[in-house]
Amino acid sequence: MLWTDSLDIAIALDEAHPDFDPTYVNFVDLRKMVIALEEFDDDEEKSGEKILEAIQMSWLEERE
Repeated sequence: MLWTDSLDIAIALDEAHPDFDPTYVNFVDLRKMVIALEEFDDDEEKSGEKILEAIQMSWLEERE
């Protein structure tokens, strides 16, 4: 998975953290959670606020 795979990342995060509310995650913690995913395979330094926001929005939509 790459940083640009926001929906795939959101699905993986939802499966890895079913009791976590993505509404309140800060970007520092979200970045760490993404990097910790087994399927994640991208340069850790390529993340930015827009990418993390897209992942968070996808995660929130996945929860609905």
